[in-house]
Amino acid sequence: MERREEERVPGYDDWFDEPEPLTETQSGANRVAYDDDVEEVWVLPEDADAHPRGRREIVIGGRTFTTAQASVLALFFAILAAAGVFNGKKAALPPVTTPPAQRTVTVTTPTSTPTAPATEAPSQTLSPTDTGAQVKTLQRALTALGFSPGKADGDYGPSTQTAVEKFQLAHNLAEDGVVGPQTLAALRQALSG
Repeated sequence: MERREEERVPGYDDWFDEPEPLTETQSGANRVAYDDDVEEVWVLPEDADAHPRGRREIVIGGRTFTTAQASVLALFFAILAAAGVFNGKKAALPPVTTPPAQRTVTVTTPTSTPTAPATEAPSQTLSPTDTGAQVKTLQRALTALGFSPGKADGDYGPSTQTAVEKFQLAHNLAEDGVVGPQTLAALRQALSG
């Protein structure tokens, strides 16, 4: 007569297909003794009927897992531990190697090339409202020295006057906006050096 799974008796071994016929006598708490000179056997606890096929539930962090799920979790954490995830040390990066630089040798032959003329200073003193080529020269000179008055248009207007005043301030000259003899000398010296 076959028994349903819920009616299994303690001592049934799930590992084998055919259970041995039980001839048991109860001796002690939760112990099963057989007539076949076997001293002691493994038995399922009394609550085995609550869990078919001997499945147990494990509670971890408030969640209920079966033994199979808990085994998978244990295996997962074992793999992570073996990989060194939990040791707190960062893995050393492999050294960076750069390929050797290729050397290029360029041979040049000296030739005489004309050099571009340096920016010139105006040849005469200038003041606001002046116009002409000398004002353009002044505007180019101021631009070359970092005091740009804007486009070199040959008109000594307010932007050129402001640029001259900034140049004078930078060279400890009187800030009058007029290119007099001292300002003209300072312009020539700044352009030559």
